[in-house]
Amino acid sequence: MAKLRWDELEVFAAVPQTYMNDSGLAVVALVRRFSVKNLERLVVVHDELDLPVGKVRIKAGGGTAGHYGLESINAHLHDSGYTRVRIGIGKPPGGSHTGSDHVLRRPARADRESLEAAIELAADATEFIAKSGVAAAMNVFNSNGHK
Repeated sequence: MAKLRWDELEVFAAVPQTYMNDSGLAVVALVRRFSVKNLERLVVVHDELDLPVGKVRIKAGGGTAGHYGLESINAHLHDSGYTRVRIGIGKPPGGSHTGSDHVLRRPARADRESLEAAIELAADATEFIAKSGVAAAMNVFNSNGHK
């Protein structure tokens, strides 16, 4: 976990050491440790099969679309009101892989550059959320001007 400072704002960034399917264990511990009361202030960055490769979108709350990590987080928090920064990885090509096979395989060479740029954009979006809030970030990052 890293403690970051932007102006006078304290932000904590954490990468769960659990399996993705058990992400809720790590997230609920983090929420308890830092007494997070407003789950909109919790930002989860995750891969998204339903977005094209490299596309980044911000979402406030919502369903899981079958994402096991999000299902685990929802189950442990008993809430789905946290903020998501979704990084598109696209659907499996030609139905040749299952969703889990697609997520776990190494990205195609053609996709790597897009994914690297998307990770940078997701970091920028997360910082923007911390500084300006979810609604403002959605207006900026979910516009057609962003990939």
